[in-house]
Amino acid sequence: MGRIELIPLQQDELWWRLVRFGFRLLYNEMAWTYDWVSWSVSLGHWRAWQRASIPHLPTDADALILELAHGTGDLQLDLLAAGRRTIGFDLSPYMGRITRRKLRRAGHSPKLVRGMAQHLPFPGALFDGVVATFPTEFIIQPETLSDIQRVLKPGGRLVLVPNGRLEITNVLVRFLEWLYTITGQRGPWPVDLEARFTQAGFQVRSITERLPGSEVWIVIAEKGAAW
Repeated sequence: MGRIELIPLQQDELWWRLVRFGFRLLYNEMAWTYDWVSWSVSLGHWRAWQRASIPHLPTDADALILELAHGTGDLQLDLLAAGRRTIGFDLSPYMGRITRRKLRRAGHSPKLVRGMAQHLPFPGALFDGVVATFPTEFIIQPETLSDIQRVLKPGGRLVLVPNGRLEITNVLVRFLEWLYTITGQRGPWPVDLEARFTQAGFQVRSITERLPGSEVWIVIAEKGAAW
């Protein structure tokens, strides 16, 4: 037999594999820790950053909203409390179980679907709005954006919250910023978000909204009436 030579991975490649593995655990087997982790790394601001998306969604009484990557279901609860009709969508069965429990405890009938955002199992022009808060890079994949275009009604709107930032500065916040940076959660996305959405046919604008003690970045992408 020939000799098999093992080629060592570069140090940074090993690190990013470890980071991806950690996030996979957080979204799946360790999903029960997600609420605690998100609260801790944002010093309690995570929920306000999520809720900042709601005023930018369609407000018609019969508007139907799709939340991509619903996670542990908190934004589903917020949308329902705001009187919105909503369907949650997520790949993780662990997140789905947590969200179902939360919705039922609050007296709601869960409307959740499991699957991949690149292949949305919905008919065309069904949703008035689509929302995603702190999604991973699936949100910028061409297949995802194409399917979002397909399921949105003409004039429908995608609201994305990519990031939030604390305004206070102390040792703990500096540590959290360092943690965000080394795990890829801070700094520029690997592509220009606005350019990617524009290429997919959306009309895009980006805003930074000030909240008590923090600010949140919101991207609003509208589907043209000609689609």
